[in-house]
Parts: sequence; C-alpha cells; structure tokens
Amino acid sequence: MKRSAKAHWSGSLKEGKGELTTPSKILNNTNYSFKTRFEEGVTGTNPEELLAAAHAGCFTMSVSAMLTKKGFNPISLDTEATVSMEDLTITGIHLSITGSVAGINADEFTAITEDAAKTCVISRTLAIPISSEAHFVAQ
Repeated sequence: MKRSAKAHWSGSLKEGKGELTTPSKILNNTNYSFKTRFEEGVTGTNPEELLAAAHAGCFTMSVSAMLTKKGFNPISLDTEATVSMEDLTITGIHLSITGSVAGINADEFTAITEDAAKTCVISRTLAIPISSEAHFVAQ
C-alpha cells in the first residue's frame, strides 16, 4: 500500500503560501504558510499539526485494535497528540488518551496504551530513513 499527498508553494518563505492536496480530497488545496505555522490565529494548517493528527489517529486505532484482540470492546477513545518543537526541531510528541472500555481496569488500559504508543505505525515511522529526489525546471 502507498499513500500520497501533494504540496504546492509559491513565493518566499515568509510571504509565500502553499496548498496541500490528498487523493481523497479531504485536504484539497488546503492553505499552509509561514504564518499558519508560526503565528497564532491564522487559518490554515502546518506540517506539525498534520503530524499530530496522523499520530493521534494512528495511535487511537492501534489502541482499539489491541483492546479488541484482547477481547475488550472499546466504547469510545479520544486522543490528543501534542507535537513539541524547539529551534525548528521536533523534540517530542505527547499522546494523551481517554478511553471508555467495559471490563478492563485502569492498569490494563494503561499497559495497552503504552504498548500502542511504541508500536503504532506512525510511532515506528518516526525513526526510519528518509529518501528524496529532485527534478529541476530551468527558467
């Protein structure tokens, strides 16, 4: 399986702007810019917010899968992922989950969530090598 997304950018870093699009069109020319990344109250998204959303979704699905595999039926799971960044370096991601699950105790729930935090696809992805390629268009 492969998933993709496209980014378009016009202009300089601080004055420019971009759009993000995914094949599903859930993101469809979605605004992102220097201002949406570093200034409060500006409408649009940014890479760190998208990473937080991906991690929250992946982790929550992983917790649900682990609970189901152990015979528990989750009623509801709500996760907030907080990406911390200092000096243009992501320094950590904190996952906070609240779950309502019948027949499980708090210690069992915590153990499952701790395992999911280490093993969900996005958690494991954050340590993989990254490759790139460039295609230059001469003006």
